[in-house]
This record gives sequence, C-alpha cells and structure tokens, in this order.
Amino acid sequence: HTGEKRFQCQDCGKRFRRKDHLQSHRRTHTKEKPYFCTTCGKLFSFRSGLINHQHTHTGVRPNTFSHCGETF
Repeated sequence: HTGEKRFQCQDCGKRFRRKDHLQSHRRTHTKEKPYFCTTCGKLFSFRSGLINHQHTHTGVRPNTFSHCGETF
C-alpha cells in the first residue's frame, strides 16, 4: 500500500501500481481490441468504450448534466 508504481510499460515508460492496469494500457500500443459490439461488430480496446458505444444502439443517454439537463 505504498503507492509504488512497480509495473512499467516497455514502450513508453509509463508506470502503474497494478499489473492489470499495465496490461490494459499496453493495448494503446498494440492496438488490440478484444471487446466487440454484438449488434454491429465494431471493435474496442477497452470495455468502457464498448459500453459507451452500445448506447448508440439502445438510445440510452445515461449521463445528464444537472445544470442544464443536457444528456450525452
């Protein structure tokens, strides 16, 4: 729990506390896209990108800006 970033990316030198974070980061260099939309087949490097994309098919806009009510 020292906050030490023991895991270093061999491509760019960025460091991470957790090995799984380094592994996810590596996809920015390898262009690996293990997540795909079952509706249209579009590929994503990160699960969060897939989840955000899926809203384009469902019409769900989960984020609302409280000041003006705008959704995105």
